[in-house]
Amino acid sequence: MNKVILEIRAGTGGDEAAIFAGDLVRMYQRYAESQGWKFTALDTNQTTLSGYKTFIARIAGEGVYEELKQESGVHRVQRIPKTEKSGRIHTSTASVAIMPAVEPQAVQVNSGDLEVSFFRSSGPGGQNVNKVETAVRILHKPTGIVVASQSSRSQQQNREQAIEILRSKLYEAQMQRQGQEMTELRRSQIGSSERAEKIRTYNFPQDRITDHRIGKKWHNVERILAGELEPIIKTFKKIEAGT
Repeated sequence: MNKVILEIRAGTGGDEAAIFAGDLVRMYQRYAESQGWKFTALDTNQTTLSGYKTFIARIAGEGVYEELKQESGVHRVQRIPKTEKSGRIHTSTASVAIMPAVEPQAVQVNSGDLEVSFFRSSGPGGQNVNKVETAVRILHKPTGIVVASQSSRSQQQNREQAIEILRSKLYEAQMQRQGQEMTELRRSQIGSSERAEKIRTYNFPQDRITDHRIGKKWHNVERILAGELEPIIKTFKKIEAGT
């Protein structure tokens, strides 16, 4: 699949979790740029400390799903936060979901099933950025799924982007109901962002990243968070290929 929806949510850890979520956003964005993929923000909830409570984007490019599918799950960071004055190491989490972006004909969305509302887009700290209500929130009444988009100044474009996010989430649910295992249902995929459900730990004091699913370790945490994901992705490809 050549198009995915990336969803990152801050988990356990307060402000530091939001900062870590922001680090993951930048890591995937830089990796996407290095691969020549198109990275488009669809919905963001930014904090005042360069972090994100939530961040949703579309990534388009050849083989993007195969490259990133193993990134889904709870990511954990251990480090001394910039906001920590006593020098203590904190543990925080953020969840990542990689969902296939599906074409309109693949998932039927009936307008009668949607409850659409509009609001003003907000910036860091929650202050309103626009005086016009261009941001869009959509409730899918049959499933209770809620999606939003506020990245564009165009209400119509935000609506289209919110529908795109909704389609991906409905597609995930549809695959689950049919018993297919192409991807896990989003809730299974990202867990509840509790520390115990981690798939990967970024340990800054020891300059080490550990993927707990396969027991592999890599060093140079800063470099990998700067977008150099190749060592991790290549390892998973080798395991999948049985080499």
